[in-house]
Amino acid sequence: MARENGPMGGEIVDESVRGVPAPPLRGLVGWYSGYRQRGIPHGRHRGLPSPWLTLIITLDEPLTIAAHPDPGAAGGDYPTLLGGLHLTPALIEIPGRQSGVQVALSPLGARVLLGLPAGELAGTDLHADDVLGACVREVHDEVREAADWAARFAVVDDWLMRRMSLHDRPGPALAAPVAGAWQRLLAAGGRLRVDKLAADTGVSERHLRNRFRAEIGLTPKAAARVIRFDLARRRLASRPGRPDLAGLAADCGYADQSHLDREFAALASCTPSDWLAQEFRNIQSGHCPPA
Repeated sequence: MARENGPMGGEIVDESVRGVPAPPLRGLVGWYSGYRQRGIPHGRHRGLPSPWLTLIITLDEPLTIAAHPDPGAAGGDYPTLLGGLHLTPALIEIPGRQSGVQVALSPLGARVLLGLPAGELAGTDLHADDVLGACVREVHDEVREAADWAARFAVVDDWLMRRMSLHDRPGPALAAPVAGAWQRLLAAGGRLRVDKLAADTGVSERHLRNRFRAEIGLTPKAAARVIRFDLARRRLASRPGRPDLAGLAADCGYADQSHLDREFAALASCTPSDWLAQEFRNIQSGHCPPA
């Protein structure tokens, strides 16, 4: 967390807090990110493809989406947002301030926590209450009234555990072929051939592809690309000063730096160097803005 005076004398607020979900939610929820910024330069943030669904509950102002992964969707303001897995970035306006709690949701937990498969959210950013109902507005109010980050995370914990008890019933929530294949892809950093993945899970490639798209929202091949890209992007952010792009490409299983550059162009709509320059302040402060 940081508070300092800006160049015009106004206070700069730059808070970033990472929270761990309650034990019953682990494996379904990756983490909570709390963020509050004031007095920062106006700009845009790229919400990049990742292997996590995104739930955002804002605090002081709504989240302004300038462009969605779905180019046909109109931008707008979102007090709460729920987004599925996607292959192109969202563009988020940052008018000198932003604040909220971001929840990283595993696609394997979508049926249990959201009441629907992650495939139904693929490529979309939606008002969360349009999907989950009025309870989201109640949680939004509780999060805004909470005294500190720990209390805000506790509100989200309680709400998600109530949803888990509501939807945790026998059914296809963790169908073995999809769950097993997804876990193998994550463990391998996206570096598994689809034919090998299907053979390991004991189903045909076609069956795995169809089930994967329905449950996860991407085909196994596309999911592998997103997982590997997310790993490369996070490793790049961990060493922004003098990035070794050729070494990064080799470490993450890309054929060469040109291959890495092409994947950034496809999935982030910019080069690795451009992304670092655009996100430098957030990376330096340890802040994790909405993804």
